[in-house]
Amino acid sequence: MSKTDDVFQRRLQKHHDELKWLYMELYHNDSMFAELCTNLYQYYKERRQALKKRDEKREQDPDWFKRNDMLGMMLYIDNFAGNLQGVRQKLPYLSSCNVNCIHLMPFLDTPKGRSDGGYAVADFRKVRPDLGTMEELAGLADMCHKRDMNLCMDFVMNHTSEEHEWAVRARAGEGEYMSRYFFYDSYEIPGRYEQTVPQVFPTTAPGNFTYLPDIGHYVMTTFYPYQWDLNYANPRVFNEMMYNFLFFANQGMDIIRIDAVPYIWKELGTKCRNLPQVHTIVRMMRMIGEIVCPSVALLGEVVMEPEKVAPYFGTVEKPECHMLYNVTTMASTWNCVATKDVRLLQQQMEIVNRLPKQYTFLNYLRCHDDIGWGLDYGFLRKWGMEEVPHKRFLNDYFRGRVEGSVSRGELYNDDPVTRDARFCGTTASMCGVESAEFEGSKEKLDEAVRLDVMLHAYMLAQSGIPMLYSGDEIGQVNDYSYKENPDKAEDSRYIHRGRFRWELAEKRQDAASMQGRIFAALDKLETIRREEKVFGASSDVHVYYVHNDSVLCILREQEGERFFGIFNFSDGEQTAWMQEDGEYTDLLSGEKILLKDVRIAGHDFYWIKGRR
Repeated sequence: MSKTDDVFQRRLQKHHDELKWLYMELYHNDSMFAELCTNLYQYYKERRQALKKRDEKREQDPDWFKRNDMLGMMLYIDNFAGNLQGVRQKLPYLSSCNVNCIHLMPFLDTPKGRSDGGYAVADFRKVRPDLGTMEELAGLADMCHKRDMNLCMDFVMNHTSEEHEWAVRARAGEGEYMSRYFFYDSYEIPGRYEQTVPQVFPTTAPGNFTYLPDIGHYVMTTFYPYQWDLNYANPRVFNEMMYNFLFFANQGMDIIRIDAVPYIWKELGTKCRNLPQVHTIVRMMRMIGEIVCPSVALLGEVVMEPEKVAPYFGTVEKPECHMLYNVTTMASTWNCVATKDVRLLQQQMEIVNRLPKQYTFLNYLRCHDDIGWGLDYGFLRKWGMEEVPHKRFLNDYFRGRVEGSVSRGELYNDDPVTRDARFCGTTASMCGVESAEFEGSKEKLDEAVRLDVMLHAYMLAQSGIPMLYSGDEIGQVNDYSYKENPDKAEDSRYIHRGRFRWELAEKRQDAASMQGRIFAALDKLETIRREEKVFGASSDVHVYYVHNDSVLCILREQEGERFFGIFNFSDGEQTAWMQEDGEYTDLLSGEKILLKDVRIAGHDFYWIKGRR
């Protein structure tokens, strides 16, 4: 047995018994488990030597992704640089943004016009032809690794496109492939599912099943009619999807984002969300990764409230995802911008800060998707904020329809009955850059830039990994041209998925321009975060109460050092009522500062470090 075989056997031996126990509990199928183990070894053997060295290095440094120099950026390949080769050529620009984790939004082959932004995959082994090839993807990963950068991709586990080979063969009546989905020849069972399963898109894609008149069957389609849900009760589905996962790992991916993970197990009589079997699958996936490709981290997409998100970390002894999105904090942040009240955000951050330090959240101000107002309305009700009218207020505020609002954007999936719409817009447009530029107001533009930078400073001060959205580093505003594209016109999320404007990026060195001011401010904040040990993952992080409902203060403590991030969510000057002894320094200006009843300008902030 070779030395490399010894490495595989050591890893397999560590996890074999638990992996088999969980697999047999779910599937009761010895032969399929044996096949899985055989293929794990095959994918390990096919793994490039450079990736195996990366595995060995990260086995010795399992917290590699928690370092305070980690900074991500999510981008669409075509919008950012045309294709994979274009992204490769733009790596120096991404390095200048301090980015060392590139999240490529969906790039696998999808049907034109029925792709859901790339989440309806027709072929898991093929890159969309206009974007490049698998060989170019692997080449990009190699180049990223030479620059000490990481590559992240989306792995769509819940469903396939109706044009995927499995779906085509299922539609042709092949029983083996029909069993990989949920097919019913009458509405009886689908009707029973509909009694308990919520609708994801009640306006644009109502119901959880689609009728196929050509074969006289219903098929489960939780998201859109052209996305057919996979049946993970079938071990063939699990095995094949794990092989796809390992295939991507062998292209050089460092982080694999599991899309819509709470949905992947369906059971009649339930909501088909967050079922125990989901955690069994994710735990097995974690172990499979640690056996074959331990340098690869799992990022779970769980867009739910904190008590439903945290279980996807697993336990310290039996971990599942390496990292999860801090989605509730993101939505609560924009609630604070609209209400100028930080109490809900304080409560959400307290919940996150009480979780074990091993749990890593990915923090962001916005992403490729809409902003849903899934807030804690039980908490907000204490101050008279009822769910329906408050959601309506937030959507009106961020569309600029409330007096004093400078935000611009559009609604997504507006339900005329419940009025439970979601919101779409870029960070800069939500902060007022778009409206200020339209009015030609220098004063309003200054205020918008100040709010934009303050929000980024607040995000960078949180525990976890900060993730930027491409274009936010130069204050890019909403792109309304999507309305002219018939394939996109009905989906308002494309308002913030616009093409990256390189002509504006060239202004980032101009300190007088809006782009230059935002770029320089973020660069300084990111540099401080990278260099100061108080931003490390082992720091103790707390909400520090300053007795002002418009001011949020984050306290970080590490080896005697103390960091205070003080953020004014009001547009007027406020006081952070503090009485802290000791010497403190403003990290941005280098000036000494007393932490005694600190005055803060509207939408401004302080980053302060010192010792008690």
